[in-house]
Amino acid sequence: MRVVHILNDVTDRGNGIVNAAVDLALAQARQGVEVAVVSAGGGYQPLLERAGIAHLTLDQCRKPVRLFGTIRRLQAYLREFQPDVVHAHMRTGLLLAWWCRKSQPFALAGHVHNVHDRESILMGLADRVIAVSASVAATMAAQGIVKRKIRVVLNRTLGSERVPPLAAIEPARMLRPSIVTVCGMNHRKGIEELIAGFEMVADDFPNAHLYLVGDGPDRQQFERQAKTAKACDRIHFECYQPLPQAYLLSADVFVLASRRESFGLVLIEARQAGCAIVATDADGISEALDGGRAGMLVPRKNARALAAGIREMLSDHAIREQWQRNAKEGIDRFYASQMANEVSVVYEELIAASRSSVHFRLAPDGKYGRVDQKDISKTSG
Repeated sequence: MRVVHILNDVTDRGNGIVNAAVDLALAQARQGVEVAVVSAGGGYQPLLERAGIAHLTLDQCRKPVRLFGTIRRLQAYLREFQPDVVHAHMRTGLLLAWWCRKSQPFALAGHVHNVHDRESILMGLADRVIAVSASVAATMAAQGIVKRKIRVVLNRTLGSERVPPLAAIEPARMLRPSIVTVCGMNHRKGIEELIAGFEMVADDFPNAHLYLVGDGPDRQQFERQAKTAKACDRIHFECYQPLPQAYLLSADVFVLASRRESFGLVLIEARQAGCAIVATDADGISEALDGGRAGMLVPRKNARALAAGIREMLSDHAIREQWQRNAKEGIDRFYASQMANEVSVVYEELIAASRSSVHFRLAPDGKYGRVDQKDISKTSG
């Protein structure tokens, strides 16, 4: 099987969509799939190439003056690679691939990673729409994507070559007890509620410190909020960290306060690190935490609920240890190889449907190609 993944870029700066797509491509290559990645490039490009994955550089600028040239370059890449499946992880790549298959046959898969992005409805142009959680699948169906097209494949990224083994990562040095979040600094991640919740428990735990790991467009606003808090000297903005696992390994409590969250890859990493987890019950978070068995779920947009969860974790060492054990239970099912297995089932379904269509014929080399109805009639007689 030959597969092309299309992304805007392959940055190594903490983009969850890119991380999941790169992990999938790497796992597929380990399983013997011939894989290529089309993107504008980025820090993961050498890693992909070392794994035998071809990287085809394409700047997917949507300016009309450059769009025609972009389409022509993508068409040339696809003619050369001859994929069975093109797998688009972002809207622009999906639209480009959809246009290119007017002149070349391949199955098209669209991967919906962001439930909060209403433009993800465009992924419905694909033959199959892969949703990263059942919650995302339900949202896409409610927005109008035909249910028969949708398949759920949970994000699974453990065991990736992107990250060293946990045993090789030195835990970060933090003041204890430590409350940690790792996320983009934007309003969707509920940072306002987390800072407010920490302020509610700060007096009860005068040695507790809050560590905010990540960067983003709203960081300065959160920093201004933190400066007005009574415990402002115990709120630390740690910026982007290439190995956030170092903070997870040192955390007494990990918190994800998201208002919207398709799945929450960081929750899987926090579980692997053995964190006691408090998270909002938003969208796909429950699925990442096994319905609340692997982490405490609290209502979203609710600083008091976050404070109550943090207080319970910090108040009782035995309770915290039990949540740490719960986090690790069943973690083996979140390895990238399992994600690749499930995506392969979707691919095989697509290819089988294409090969049985009257518009396609299986060639002697095992590839399939578009043929005219009159040609089918000649050979069927």
